Amino acid sequence: MGFIDKAKIRILSGRGGNGAVAWRHEKFVDKGGPAGGDGGNGGDIYIEACESMSTLLDFKYKSVFKAQCGENGGIKNKYGKNGESLTIKVPVGTVIKEAKSEKIIADLTQAEQKVLVAKGGRGGRGNSKFCTPQRRAPQYCEPGEPGIERELVLELKLIADVGLLGMPNAGKSTFISVISAAKPKIADYPFTTLVPNLGVVRKNEGDSYVVADIPGLIEGASTGAGLGHDFLRHVERCRFFLHIVDLTQDNPMENFNKINNELKKYSEELSNRYQIVALNKIDAIDENKKEEILNQFKSVSNDIFLISAVTHENIDKLKLFMDKKVDEIEKPVSIYEVEEDTGAYDNDDSAYEVIKVSKDTYIVNGGKIKRIVDITDEKNRQQVLRLQNILKGMGVFDELRKKGIKDGDTVIIGHLEMEFYDDEY
Repeated sequence: MGFIDKAKIRILSGRGGNGAVAWRHEKFVDKGGPAGGDGGNGGDIYIEACESMSTLLDFKYKSVFKAQCGENGGIKNKYGKNGESLTIKVPVGTVIKEAKSEKIIADLTQAEQKVLVAKGGRGGRGNSKFCTPQRRAPQYCEPGEPGIERELVLELKLIADVGLLGMPNAGKSTFISVISAAKPKIADYPFTTLVPNLGVVRKNEGDSYVVADIPGLIEGASTGAGLGHDFLRHVERCRFFLHIVDLTQDNPMENFNKINNELKKYSEELSNRYQIVALNKIDAIDENKKEEILNQFKSVSNDIFLISAVTHENIDKLKLFMDKKVDEIEKPVSIYEVEEDTGAYDNDDSAYEVIKVSKDTYIVNGGKIKRIVDITDEKNRQQVLRLQNILKGMGVFDELRKKGIKDGDTVIIGHLEMEFYDDEY
């Protein structure tokens, strides 16, 4: 239950506050003029990589995240307060994708790396912002923009320098427990390791690197058999692999080839990544068999070590070689092509629909239209005229004509109910 490496979340950035319609009413101030303040901006949503997290378990219990909305504008040109932004913490190594398109938004490979995933809505302007020499007393304001709602997929791909490959029960868990302080579950049956284990290995010089003991592969894993992609996604970031082979099995070379075939089916690049071969459990076989198997493997690798993870034979020698290779081999560059994330700023909610509900009644639905109607006072002629101009500019009247509207028919938008008269001709 502890290790979760994939999660889906829904986010909603803060809505912008509405502007205000207000006037100066002060003693000794003649013709005070408009004084409606702007609404505050809605809060943004960010996702940030955090070193203290190791799984996506937190998102099993909370999957909906909302930023704070901006406050409405006030009198005396008072601006509404901006909504507080929200930062969602994820483990280092998390890839962020759009749920529907599966487009990759970000690949967070470093601690404190941060990405904006939903921009808050802009606050609406108050009536003081619409004042001009020709229009000195505007009776209208502007609604705030909506927040951005998105569904995202979080996928954790471990950040490790060395990945341990090997069939189930090959001895990977025992090996990592010997060279590091990791304490994985160890038993003499396959698939003891069901979740990845990370071990920090100290070099003789004092610095360290990370080795990942990941659940064993079986034939068909690249198509989802066994632990399938749950294993393969975690080897993509490693500098190189240590392939541990169980010498007590009937055909060690066949097992070695099976795993490499699965790597190739999953990714050509992974199959070509450098591998050290560790022939394990030499304490359990005789010298003749050991020599025979070693000769077989010399045809596929130049870097082969005969080891026993149980008795620690040749472990120090192998570890020193791994230390050297970690220094020599660069970390792979990001395996993902991150596309520009236009969805984080997409606040265009100008879409609408016109529905004919009866012989002479039509309803207009739409986010932007509804927000404008919400701040429109049907008793205020200026505000109604402005609403009509916006509807005309958005093509709503043209759409009503296509639906067959006639003079005198009723148009309902939000709380407003109006009679339609065509002045186009």
